[in-house]
Amino acid sequence: MLLVQNLGVYFAGRYLFENVSFRINKGNRVGLVGKNGAGKSTLLKILAKSQQSSEGEVVYEGEVTVGYLSQDIDFVEGRTVWQEADSAFEQLVEIQNHIDFVNKELVERTDYESDEYGKLIEDISTYTERFGLLGGYTKDAEIEQILIGLGFKKSDFHRPTDEFSGGWRMRIELAKLLLQKNDVMLLDEPTNHLDIDSIVWLEEFLQSYLGAIVLVSHDRQFLDNVTNRTIEIANRHISDFKANYTRYLELREDRREKLEQAQKNQDQMIKHTEELISKFRAKASKASMAQSLIKKLDKIDRIEIENEDITKMNIRFVDAVQPGRVIFELDEVGVAFGDHQVFDNVSFYVNRGEKVAFVGQNGQGKTTLSRCIIDEQVHSGNIKHGHNVEIGYFAQNQAHILNDKLTVLEEAEDSATEETRKHVRDYLGAFMFGGDAVEKKVSVLSGGERNRLALCKLLLRPFNVLIMDEPTNHLDIQSKEILKKALKKYTGTLILVSHDREFLEGLVDKVFDFRNGQVKEYLFGIDDYLAEVKAGNFREVEKGFEPEVKVAKKVEVKVEEPKNELSFEDAKEQKRLKNKLSRIETEITDLETKVVAIETKMAEGNQSQKELDDYQNAQKDLENKMKEWEEVSEQII
Repeated sequence: MLLVQNLGVYFAGRYLFENVSFRINKGNRVGLVGKNGAGKSTLLKILAKSQQSSEGEVVYEGEVTVGYLSQDIDFVEGRTVWQEADSAFEQLVEIQNHIDFVNKELVERTDYESDEYGKLIEDISTYTERFGLLGGYTKDAEIEQILIGLGFKKSDFHRPTDEFSGGWRMRIELAKLLLQKNDVMLLDEPTNHLDIDSIVWLEEFLQSYLGAIVLVSHDRQFLDNVTNRTIEIANRHISDFKANYTRYLELREDRREKLEQAQKNQDQMIKHTEELISKFRAKASKASMAQSLIKKLDKIDRIEIENEDITKMNIRFVDAVQPGRVIFELDEVGVAFGDHQVFDNVSFYVNRGEKVAFVGQNGQGKTTLSRCIIDEQVHSGNIKHGHNVEIGYFAQNQAHILNDKLTVLEEAEDSATEETRKHVRDYLGAFMFGGDAVEKKVSVLSGGERNRLALCKLLLRPFNVLIMDEPTNHLDIQSKEILKKALKKYTGTLILVSHDREFLEGLVDKVFDFRNGQVKEYLFGIDDYLAEVKAGNFREVEKGFEPEVKVAKKVEVKVEEPKNELSFEDAKEQKRLKNKLSRIETEITDLETKVVAIETKMAEGNQSQKELDDYQNAQKDLENKMKEWEEVSEQII
C-alpha cells in the first residue's frame, strides 16, 4: 500500500532522521514511538503529503487514499456537528448532485426515444449503483454511530460547531476521518481529548478497521489494544518490531543488552587502535601506519545506544508545611450553566495524604469541580479548606500563567526555591527541555511545550496539595514515567483529573466517578474501580529497524619503503615482515567482519551455544592477531 524509501529530514544543521525505509501493508496497525523531538509527528506529516522530506520518497502503490488527523482544526463557519461530519462524504455528495441533476432532466425532457434520453437512463442507473456501493443509504446511520461513540448526544447533532470547545471540535475532526474509510489512516495523539468511554469505543473501532493505521500515542494501553506492529525512531534511525507496545519493550530491552555488549567490544577495539596510533605517531618510520589506522577508525560505524535510564532522574516535589487532617470538605456543591445543571448535591471529604482521581466523560464536570475547589468557579453549596492548605494547580491551558518575555530557563528559575534552583536544568531536562531548548522564549512555545513547562514549575514550589487537570497530555511515555515516579513519592494530597488509565494505575487510592450529573465515590484504586463499574452494569469502561551494525570496510594499509640503505639480507627480511604484516591485516579484517556479523545476529536474539562459542573464539583470535600485528610492526624499519 505504502512504501517509504531512504527518507531523511535535515534542518538546523542536523538530521532529524535519515535512511528511513519501511512498508505499510493492509491490516498493519503501527504504533510510531520515540522520544519527543525524535520526529514522529514530522514523519506522519510526510506520509500525509503535508510536509516535504529532505531526501528519499514515499511511494503510494495504486490508488491509495490517506487520511490524517491533524491538530489544526479548520471548520466551515455556521455548520452544525451533523453537517460537519456529513462533509466527510464528499464523493457521495458529488454523486448525489449528479443523481439530482439527472432526475430533473428525466422529469423535464420529453424526447423519450432519443439517444440522449437513453444515456440519462444509463447514467441514473450507474450513479445509483455507485451511491449504494459507497454506503450512501447507510451513511446517516454511520454518522450517528460514530458521533455517539465519540461522546456526542443526539441533542448535540444540530448544534453549531462553534458552541463546542477545542477538545470536542477535535472529536468532530476524528469522526470525519473515521467516516472517510481511507486505505491508510494517520493518527497523531487521537486520545488527547477523549474520556475513557470514548477511548474504549475508538479501540474497538480501530481493531476492526480494514485499512492500515499509523498512530502516535502516549497511552500505553491504547497502543497495546490497537497495534500489532511498533516502529521506533531513535538516534536518527528506525527499528521495526512486529509486536504491540508491551512486547516491543521486551524485545527492545533484549536487543539493547546485546548491543551494549557489542558496543563494549567495539570500544575496546577502538581504544586499542587509538593506543597504537599514539605509539606509531612518535616514530617517523611508523607515521604511514598511524595514518592507515586513523583512516580505518574513521570508516567504522560506531554503535549508538539511546540513553533511556529514567532511574537516574530522581526529581521530587519540594517538602511543604504539613496541613490539617481534613484538606477539603464539600457540602452539597452544585454548578449550573444557564438551564444546564452540570452536577448538584456533591458532598465528600478529602483527607491529608490521599491521592484521588476524578474520572468520567468529558463535560461531566471534572474540571469544573476542580475550579470550584480553588475558588475559580461560582457554585452553590459550601467548600471548606483545611488548616495550612497550600494548593498548586495545573490547568490544561497554561497560556495565561507564563511570561512570554522570559526564556524557558528564566521562567523555571522564577518559580524555584533556594533548594531547587540548583537543580532547575535537571527538572527541565526531565520534561524534554534539554540543551539549547532552555534558551527558547516562552512566546514561541507550542501548547504542549507550555504545558510541560508549567508542570516543571509546579515541581519547583512547595505545595502540600496538588490539583492536576490532564497532566499527561503532550508528554511522551518516558516523561510520564518520570512524573508518575515523582507523584508516587509525593507526600502531600493529590487530585488528578485524567483519562490515562496506565498513569492512574498504582498511583491513586480513591476514585470519584462523574456521570449524569452525579459524583460517586469509590474507596479504592483505579483497577478495583474499573472492575466495580463493570459489575455495576455501567457500559464497560475498561476494555474503558533493528539499528544496522555495519562492517568496517577493509582498508589496505600501505607501508612506505624505507629510505635508508639496507644490506641484501636485511632488505629480504624487511620484505618478509611486510608480507607477513599484510597477511595479518587481512586476517584481522576477516576476524572483525566475523565478530560484527555474530554480534548483529546476536542482537536479533535466539543465538545457539555454538554461536556463543564461535563468538568467544573469534574475539580471542582477534585479540591475538592484534598483538601479533603490533609485534611485527615493531620490527619493520
